[in-house]
Amino acid sequence: MTLFSIIKESVFQSVHCDSEEPLTVAVVEAAEEEEEEEEEEAEDQMPAIQEACGETPACLPFKKHLEECAARVENGSDENCVEEFFHLQHCVDGCAAPKIFATLK
Repeated sequence: MTLFSIIKESVFQSVHCDSEEPLTVAVVEAAEEEEEEEEEEAEDQMPAIQEACGETPACLPFKKHLEECAARVENGSDENCVEEFFHLQHCVDGCAAPKIFATLK
């Protein structure tokens, strides 16, 4: 016996089927279809909720400040817009969190 076969036998257990009938392709495909149906997940609503919250009157001033900062950076300013981004994200998170948790099952 080779070293690989010794390791293979000690690590992987053999599984034996008592049934003399081999699994047919149709049975295997049916089992795979059932697994796929069970694994289907609902569409994530978080991005849509966050986008809607970004357009609320409470968050629009923060969005405007971020857009103005981004325009200054595009025109050659050395600043970054991290602070403006965090202000907007904080507003969006505060608006979106209750709505997101309300949609969870």
